[in-house]
Amino acid sequence: MVVCMVNSNYTYHMDKTLLTMSKRELGRYDIIKRLIEEEINGTKAAGLVGLSVRQTKRLKAAVLAGGPGGLIHKNRGRTSNRGIPEKERDKIVKLLNEKYHDFWPTHASEKLSELHNIKHDPKTIRSIMIKEDLWKPRKTKNKEHREWRQRRAFYGEMEQFDGSYHKWLEDRVEGKQCLLLSVDDATGDITHGKFDTDEGVFPVFGFWREYVEQNGKPMSIYTDKFSTYKMTQETALNNHDTKTQFQRAMAELGIEPIFANSPEAKGRVETMFRTLQNRLIKEMRLKNIKTVEQANKYLKEEFIPWYNNKYSVEPRGKSDLHKELSDKDKKQIDCILSRQENRTIQNDFTISFKTKWFQLLEGQPVTVQKKDKVIMEERLDGSIKIRLHGKYLNYKIIPKGVKAIKRNIPWVLAAKSVKTPIYSQV
Repeated sequence: MVVCMVNSNYTYHMDKTLLTMSKRELGRYDIIKRLIEEEINGTKAAGLVGLSVRQTKRLKAAVLAGGPGGLIHKNRGRTSNRGIPEKERDKIVKLLNEKYHDFWPTHASEKLSELHNIKHDPKTIRSIMIKEDLWKPRKTKNKEHREWRQRRAFYGEMEQFDGSYHKWLEDRVEGKQCLLLSVDDATGDITHGKFDTDEGVFPVFGFWREYVEQNGKPMSIYTDKFSTYKMTQETALNNHDTKTQFQRAMAELGIEPIFANSPEAKGRVETMFRTLQNRLIKEMRLKNIKTVEQANKYLKEEFIPWYNNKYSVEPRGKSDLHKELSDKDKKQIDCILSRQENRTIQNDFTISFKTKWFQLLEGQPVTVQKKDKVIMEERLDGSIKIRLHGKYLNYKIIPKGVKAIKRNIPWVLAAKSVKTPIYSQV
């Protein structure tokens, strides 16, 4: 049906096209119709449609020439020039289902481009994944506002450090692995990462030995209050002289430990773990990494350099505040990064430690008396050292089931000229 509407100057047509117009187009049509009928002027009409006067005149001419259909976009009903050909889209859907079904859209878009030469922006891939029920848009939650902490100014000024237990290698390795990770606060760089068994003293000491030998000593380490790092017992809290092995070691290296009051406080490393649980796991799956050794090699040689190159930010300060290990540090690093405990020398000059008995020998670099307090060092390589007055004592391990030989034992083991390592007091 065609209806003709006439005023003194113009005639235009209204037909079934109105039924196909959007709400926005119908609103514009009503305004342009008023303009044509001279109910409003061009300036007023332009203000109502939110366009310039010149653009509004073009809309008026389009309506006069083609009726309401003049306001409909010419590409309506056509395939977009930016649209994906059906054959290519089918290929994308197949790859997404076979290889990238649990990837996030941005990550999937990167892999399609990198490995399959299919280049589309993440929004396009996201829309396909939503349609294929491979991705569900996340609802934005109103989180409690926390005061934002500005990044430190210099590289090496503060390292955020934490461990994350997860099935990083999925079912290719039994059980969970602990990923130890340090993130530079100023740049967001991953400065070191390592898969290990747990977040205990020895894995943490092994991590930081590798770190300081590779990068030097940072000014401070920002971590949580896990028992490895900070005493939590009430008795320890009341005694400020009580330190964990970690606190002692960092003090000897001249690194300040800083303890966060909540996970959110060290947000950079916490956010990093969420990102890695999404990306790193899938990258190692694609490369068919099956062992912790392979994972550590890939992490060090490929993933961390890629990540830092892509996401690193420029620090406000240009200086690197890491300090190189001194000669003294290098000589004492085995001792510093060891588990240390105090023991008392028994009357037969034996010492009990870790279910073993250690018999002190007669040839010692320093005079040893019964009931002397010694420091037992359990080192990263598994060896045991016994330290007294800054020097290491000579000993042998008494085999299990063998009783100490009864003999006349003097009250002291006199110092003799014996070659033995000497520990320089820090």
